[in-house]
Amino acid sequence: MSNNISIKHAVKAYGSNAPVIPDLSVEINGGEFFTLLGPSGCGKTTLLRMIAGFNSIEGGDFYFNETRINDLDPAKRNIGMVFQNYAIFPHLTVRKNVEFGLKYKKFPKEQIKDIADKFMKLMQIDQYADRLPENLSGGQQQRVALARALCIEPDVLLMDEPLSNLDAKLRVEMRSVIKDIQKEIGITTVYVTHDQEEAMAVSDRIAVMNAGVIQHIGTPKNIYQRPSNLFVSTFIGRSNVIEGKLIAEGGKTYIETKCGYRAEMTNVLDEQKVSQDIILSIRPEEFILDRNASEGIAATVNSCVFLGLNTHYFVTLSSGEDVVIIQESSIDSTIEPGTQIKLTLNTDKLNIFSKETERNLLKGVQNDCIL
Repeated sequence: MSNNISIKHAVKAYGSNAPVIPDLSVEINGGEFFTLLGPSGCGKTTLLRMIAGFNSIEGGDFYFNETRINDLDPAKRNIGMVFQNYAIFPHLTVRKNVEFGLKYKKFPKEQIKDIADKFMKLMQIDQYADRLPENLSGGQQQRVALARALCIEPDVLLMDEPLSNLDAKLRVEMRSVIKDIQKEIGITTVYVTHDQEEAMAVSDRIAVMNAGVIQHIGTPKNIYQRPSNLFVSTFIGRSNVIEGKLIAEGGKTYIETKCGYRAEMTNVLDEQKVSQDIILSIRPEEFILDRNASEGIAATVNSCVFLGLNTHYFVTLSSGEDVVIIQESSIDSTIEPGTQIKLTLNTDKLNIFSKETERNLLKGVQNDCIL
């Protein structure tokens, strides 16, 4: 259960309309937890359904290991599928739901009970074996769906927004369950979600998609810290976007904001060390706030929200640009609205992008996209 998935120049189109997926290639490693992440309508579910065989393929080649599956019947692809709405049978007990795929695949009767018992226990639903789905919580129903998908020993597990119908607490619980089970079984998993935090929590690698095109493939850490372009930077997590300039002089490279704040950058790509217009992407935690500093970016606190560990400050820079700053909450007091403050930037962590191409100009971007 560790098939590689290879997709080469995939095309998906509906009639004479522009392709939903114009030309997509990706390699998914055996045993990997691989997530397709992007906004609604970006093509992630469409791609998943092409892998499953539920959508036609207008161009390109799809492989499980060395087997081309383009024309292979979905039932013969040996996949497990978990849907957003669980798709378990309401008139069947938990046990009969889990056993359904085994019976369909004509497993020997003497094995069906043992296999079902194994996966119900693995998913911690064995105590509910005789219950109907209507007597289960949403999280328990999703465990049933996962057990049913896994017990047929598929080569690939496909999951389409499996947690979106659960409440926030259950989503956190179930993503840990899914990640742990996937690692224990070692099955190649392709997971679709629009939830960035969920993707970061479960994935070995993430493919960020926009308009049918993969923008960046990498580990959660790399995508968050060194996004390949401005879209990825603003889609993953929260980011403040302000305009500025990159200045090359005296053998050094500096960023300069509209406020006149200047800081040296030591990690700019050698070929980009030329004066040019840039866009700075600064995550809320990458602002350094000092109410007593004499130098830095002048700003005014408009409002704040106390969230326990951290406090969010909504601030207007002297250039008129609005930003959000996250600071560890102080034990004594928050900074009151109307307070004048000074800000500096954590230049090791912020990202800068070409205003023309919107591509990252810094070293350290690791993008596994096949171009």
